[in-house]
Amino acid sequence: MNVSEAVASRSSCRAFLDTPVPGATVREILDAARQAPSGGNLQPWWVYALAGEPLAELKTAVRAQVMANPRGDGSHEYDIYPPGLGEPYRTRRFKAGEDLYATLGIPREDKIARLLQLARNYDFFGAPVGLFFYLDRSLGPPQWSDVGMYMQTVMLLAHERGLHTCAQEIWSLVPGTVGKFLQVPPNLMLFSGMALGHADPSHPINTLRTERAAFEEFASLRGFDAT
Repeated sequence: MNVSEAVASRSSCRAFLDTPVPGATVREILDAARQAPSGGNLQPWWVYALAGEPLAELKTAVRAQVMANPRGDGSHEYDIYPPGLGEPYRTRRFKAGEDLYATLGIPREDKIARLLQLARNYDFFGAPVGLFFYLDRSLGPPQWSDVGMYMQTVMLLAHERGLHTCAQEIWSLVPGTVGKFLQVPPNLMLFSGMALGHADPSHPINTLRTERAAFEEFASLRGFDAT
């Protein structure tokens, strides 16, 4: 699989098989991804990878927290979406959500079913590997983009190896619970989680392919030949 094929066929997987992923494979992916670019070569990413019993224990702890307060543990790191999200972003987000629930046959008025599906984020959608990406709190937005580039590199390297992923910023709503479990130093901020494993090809939610804006909507070429 070349880079173009990986980019074109990668998608956010929300239903995984329980097939284990070898630790050597996870290490290989995370290690290879360190070639991702970062301003000033700061390499601001910190990664925690869980599988097996530790992952099960974390999910149990988070499940108890979410049952007590579905909105998080009160220590959320940042607003995943800005208040008063404007256009065209609001419409894109709304449609992506509607298309996702449509694959499951969950109507908009079925709030309980939607909340239950949302809660599956905290189960990593059944993935056998859960990743957490952190960065130092002293760093700023440019370094957030560096961590994002590292994560994208992880996703493409995983896809090259026949694996699937789903980046999950929702984990930033329970950083206190996760940090306590992982014994993360207080100077690190939880940026995102990520599910990693083998996609369940029979699950309807994995048929979802969100729409992308046309090239002309976001790009402008100037000074190039007409051909």
